[in-house]
Amino acid sequence: MKRIVLFLVTNLAVMLVLSVVTSLLGVNKFLTANGLNMGALLAFSAVIGFGGSFISLLMSKTMAKWSTGARVITQPSSSTEVWLIDSVAKLADRAGLPMPEVAIYEGEPNAFATGASKKNSLVAVSTGLLQSMTREEAEAVLAHEVAHIANGDMVTLTLIQGVVNTFVIFISRVVGYLVDSFLRRNDSESSGPGIGYMVTSMICEVVFGILASIIVAWFSRQREFRADAGAASLMRSPVPMQNALRRLGSLHTEPLPKNMAASGIAGGIGSLFATHPPLEARIAALAAR
Repeated sequence: MKRIVLFLVTNLAVMLVLSVVTSLLGVNKFLTANGLNMGALLAFSAVIGFGGSFISLLMSKTMAKWSTGARVITQPSSSTEVWLIDSVAKLADRAGLPMPEVAIYEGEPNAFATGASKKNSLVAVSTGLLQSMTREEAEAVLAHEVAHIANGDMVTLTLIQGVVNTFVIFISRVVGYLVDSFLRRNDSESSGPGIGYMVTSMICEVVFGILASIIVAWFSRQREFRADAGAASLMRSPVPMQNALRRLGSLHTEPLPKNMAASGIAGGIGSLFATHPPLEARIAALAAR
């Protein structure tokens, strides 16, 4: 539930670094030296787009621990930690999953799951959530996180992000090439991309990247409904998850670190960029099951 912003921000950073490196290596000149090579550009866009997404995916668990200060429980030191380990183990077994790492971190009510695969996953919960919810409500939140892992949400999001990244890079460079060609239409001596190409491509990447974020956020909202339904199945009743969401609505929650803000049990800015549906809509969807 708490991984999207970490994934998006890291992915964007990796994509920008790869774009800068390839520009410094002269890849842009190669693509435009004798007119725009559309096939090569598409391949280049896919490598950068999917490369950034998959690198971010591989880094997601490490970055999540670092961002939140989450401590993986290796030897439970309290009855709460014993309960956490036992609850996640039970839910993972019901979901047919290998046992994820279980972590706890200091903070306001929240929880998250992350990891590159079902065999390499992490479920983390905040001390604030454990203190503010009943055991049944907290277990429902854990079930929601386990459902995210069972649904393969991080891999699905990686593929979606890779596709939109590819189109962002591809279209921004096509627009950059067209603008550059227009600006240099009377210059027959220069070859390769000019300043118009570089500036326009960079601006378009930012603008199209924002539009792409809207698409990714929509997919993220759908996955939250599926994870809620998965929690209801794992808990063998929708009531605990409904109660957990109601409780969450009554609590003062502080966002996760900025690079993970949308990865929490609720997050996002406004209706277009929200990575999670309104709590009322999620409760209603569970009631309709």
